[in-house]
Amino acid sequence: MQIHQIKPKNKLKKRKRVGRGGKRGSYSGKGLKGQKARAGRKMVPIIRELIKKYPKLRGYRAQKKTRDIAIVNLKDLDKNFKDSEIVNPEVLLKRGLIRRIEGRIPKVKVLGEGELTKSLKFEGCGMSESVKRKIKNEK
Repeated sequence: MQIHQIKPKNKLKKRKRVGRGGKRGSYSGKGLKGQKARAGRKMVPIIRELIKKYPKLRGYRAQKKTRDIAIVNLKDLDKNFKDSEIVNPEVLLKRGLIRRIEGRIPKVKVLGEGELTKSLKFEGCGMSESVKRKIKNEK
């Protein structure tokens, strides 16, 4: 008898792989191999990456306020109006300086970019602090 002919009396029983935790035994309800069966690895939903890219806003109504206001600068008023004319949203709409927003004439805010060389009368228009200062200096 040679050494390579020797066989054990009892065959080796293959050890059953027992999953960790739970009362299910073997794979503990995780099915067979793969990413979902591994310990510590969680499946991250793909949509989370998209959600993280969106800017953090304070409520969904926050953007609506700025969209309802049309902005006009002093330099535009200086080009399109003559001395002592009335400036209001209807006139600005006719002259093409503002557009309708959702079918309505928007609120108008005058900003202080440029200089105003003419004396104009403002009606129904909001103004920035710099515009108020420039108008006071003119008078």
